[in-house]
Amino acid sequence: MATYATNRDLKDVFPEVDSFDTKTPIYGWVVDSGTRYRADNCGLVTLLFADGADLGAAESNSSDVDTSGTTGEWYYDSSTDAVYYNHTTNNPNDMLMESGEDFATLKTRYLSNASKYLNAMLDGTLPREQFKGSDGSYDYIIIRTTALIAAAFLIRSSDPTNEVAIAMWEEAMGNIDSLNGGKTKLSWQTTGDSSKGIIREISVSGALLIVDTRGRYSGVYDRIKITIGTGGVIGTATYNVYVGSSENLKTEQVVTNKVINGQYQSIGNGLEIRFQGSADNSSATTNDEWEIEVSGRMEKVDNSSSIRSTRASRLYV
Repeated sequence: MATYATNRDLKDVFPEVDSFDTKTPIYGWVVDSGTRYRADNCGLVTLLFADGADLGAAESNSSDVDTSGTTGEWYYDSSTDAVYYNHTTNNPNDMLMESGEDFATLKTRYLSNASKYLNAMLDGTLPREQFKGSDGSYDYIIIRTTALIAAAFLIRSSDPTNEVAIAMWEEAMGNIDSLNGGKTKLSWQTTGDSSKGIIREISVSGALLIVDTRGRYSGVYDRIKITIGTGGVIGTATYNVYVGSSENLKTEQVVTNKVINGQYQSIGNGLEIRFQGSADNSSATTNDEWEIEVSGRMEKVDNSSSIRSTRASRLYV
């Protein structure tokens, strides 16, 4: 299944995440033979790191360490609980030697587990494949909740009573309750104001902007394209409108070079827009472009706690 958050998202939510790297330092290195060193009573070593660098796969046995004189060869002997390491110039006691798991891999696993946990906790009526918005990214509430759960899992793996982890868990559970109760809007959901349109700036450099919409869209769904045809101030500048056709979005022109007058002006299907600048002489720039995403006024509202109720539950780990 999909992972809803990245390592970058985890870092944004919990900037101190790197302090929870679970690697274990290995001390007490002694010369075993030549440039081969040995550390006893080290505990299981599945990966060995030298000054943060992953040394790769272990050798087949301790005798293979140093046979080629290659720096970085290592081997863990489970029968004696000893790890062997070769360095042709440096003493490992002067280096940071650690066993454990690559931290990036570890964080990725926690994020995957957090995504699975969130999936299981969300109401079954929420379609998981529609957690993405029109830009192809997951809704931030989904990203943040996943990262919060992952951070709490990671912190509690070494500090079960950590207060930061508790606060993160409380926020994550509150988000889940809000999603399950229909109080939080996701991008795919049709809400009561969807027919008024969502204004997005696509490429805008001028100071005359679309600031408001009025009316209710009488179609079903569309992403309406609005461009500036002629640059200039109110009374001079013009705008164009493109709506969807039977084959594609933003392809059929329904308004051509209409002069912007600063009042509400039609873009078709019962919807109007209004341009405004911060000053009377604010000017539009030719080819400035906006998108207005709309759903029809007769479309069913998805996000309404008065229509749908679910039983919220809270689970502590």
